[in-house]
Amino acid sequence: MTDLPDLSNAPAPADHRFPCDNCGADFRFDPQAGTLTCDHCGNTTQIEGTREAAPAAISELDYRAALNATLPSEEIEETRVSKCPNCAAQVEFDANVHAAECPFCATPVVTDTGAHRHIKPRGVLPFAMTEAEARKAMTDWLGSLWFAPNGLQDYARKGRSLQGIYVPYWTFDADTRSAYTGERGTVYHETQTVMRDGKRTQVQVAKVRWQRTRGKVARFFDDVLVLASTSLPKRFTDALEPWDLSALQPYAPEFLAGFRAEGYAVELEQGFVEARLRMDRIIARDVRFDIGGDRQRIHSVDTKLGAVTFKHILLPVWLAAYKYRGETYRFVVNGRTGRVQGERPYSAGKIALAVVIGVLIAGAVGFVAALQG
Repeated sequence: MTDLPDLSNAPAPADHRFPCDNCGADFRFDPQAGTLTCDHCGNTTQIEGTREAAPAAISELDYRAALNATLPSEEIEETRVSKCPNCAAQVEFDANVHAAECPFCATPVVTDTGAHRHIKPRGVLPFAMTEAEARKAMTDWLGSLWFAPNGLQDYARKGRSLQGIYVPYWTFDADTRSAYTGERGTVYHETQTVMRDGKRTQVQVAKVRWQRTRGKVARFFDDVLVLASTSLPKRFTDALEPWDLSALQPYAPEFLAGFRAEGYAVELEQGFVEARLRMDRIIARDVRFDIGGDRQRIHSVDTKLGAVTFKHILLPVWLAAYKYRGETYRFVVNGRTGRVQGERPYSAGKIALAVVIGVLIAGAVGFVAALQG
């Protein structure tokens, strides 16, 4: 676990509530307009410093400084979170909320008053889809699953609103230089005589001539994305990609108005382990390309890392957790593109009907074939 600077004199945990300057009610971030909107009086205001795309404005942090707990104190923040007793999600709540339901698994949660200290987000990808648009994407997706129970589809259509959650991710940059040893294989053919059907036949047999080789490859990795949450199955979140990271905005708490944010559960060092695995796979591909030939064998790769930097970013997900007939079904929607993933429930009745129809069709085909015979 990464140590963080002492925050004994730090300010109170952040409260992502922004009062309307016209009526005093809470603003919320409007995904369609990209502004803060007051649902009470209709007042709107721009988020200071926002732009259509500002990747250059989002600076990276030094990875080694974070591991050595020497990040500047302004890069650390505290938020009030509650850990779900069922799925272990660490969800941020407003200061006036003392009980809620976990948006990840629909388990009732009683929040505590403790503060979660973590590395402050550097960037945020704002929601671009409203809850209504995300709900339509989800119900359309459910409607395309023929074996899904009708009751669940109806429950989802009539159920509660989806929860807008900012999910934590790490991104890593690294300059890599790799020295490798291996072998280059060149395919050639030899003529051999074999026996086929009692006759001697000449055939061409492929052989590989191997030659030892060594070399160097270099690659700069930019924004290797690693999920920093353990609350959702990784197969769901991976399937929500790609994310348009070029549209990242410098972090501002106003983007979180009206939404929730999950605290990261995957620590920085642990996240870099996964990032290295992804880098190593790409480096191995580069090595094979550099070896050339028809076949390649890699014996060793020695990679030197330089200028390793990182960002903690938040990506938008609309989330639904429905309890139906004692089972919890979770669905996630990419808050930018509307891509949907989730549990794929199956209706035993529909499956049985499909089997019966299949048997009847097979029987009919067999009957017609018998008549024609």
